[in-house]
Amino acid sequence: MTSFDIFGDLRRACALLTRLPIQAHFPNAGSTTWAWAFPIVGLVVGGLSVVAAMVLLSAGLGMAAIAIGLIVQVMITGAMHEDGLADTADGFWGGWTPARRLEIMKDSHIGTYGVIALVLTFLWRWALWGALLVQAPLTLVAAAALSRATLPALMTALPHARDTGLSHTTGRPTRHPAAIAAMIAAFIALGCVGPLATLIGVAVVSLSAIAVGLIAKAKIGGQTGDVLGATQVVAELLCLTVFAAILAK
Repeated sequence: MTSFDIFGDLRRACALLTRLPIQAHFPNAGSTTWAWAFPIVGLVVGGLSVVAAMVLLSAGLGMAAIAIGLIVQVMITGAMHEDGLADTADGFWGGWTPARRLEIMKDSHIGTYGVIALVLTFLWRWALWGALLVQAPLTLVAAAALSRATLPALMTALPHARDTGLSHTTGRPTRHPAAIAAMIAAFIALGCVGPLATLIGVAVVSLSAIAVGLIAKAKIGGQTGDVLGATQVVAELLCLTVFAAILAK
């Protein structure tokens, strides 16, 4: 890849990862050279949700501001990452064979593992927002960007686990856009939280992506759109947890 259609790539990334009213043309089926823009989508999602929460916080709404911030975040993304987390939890721990796990993940119904995963992660996220929103709101933006850089990395590293689905249709990026996504995410985080926290955040999201990738490889032989969504949620939560721990010292 020698050049970027920057604005076209941004539109494609936003159209895929959000429910913002953005129309985009996807010229080549299975080509994901535009995956480099995923962290910028994280910047948009994180920025809008934090701004909404901060405005309401300044109006004296207290904890309700956190709820609104989380609602805005979910509305912007259409809860696609959370949906992936729930499906992955149901499939990985509800099936005994790769084929059965994939079958469960494809089912639109949510099971016990998925419900538990969603409840626990939202409680976790609520606690982290409560700890970070007032003192260090930009950590929320940094984590949103860093966690989305794991998506092209995992798409590049793991094969498709099935021959259908959103991930298969979208395709697999080469190492080039995946590496650029990582650099952009690090640059965004650097501007938000500084060099030390950025270094730690990059390490945390990288390790979390590797861990989820290894589990996915063992459970279903590769990645799916659900696995990618779960990876983003896990990476963001762990990154925010570390940021909160740094802030507490």
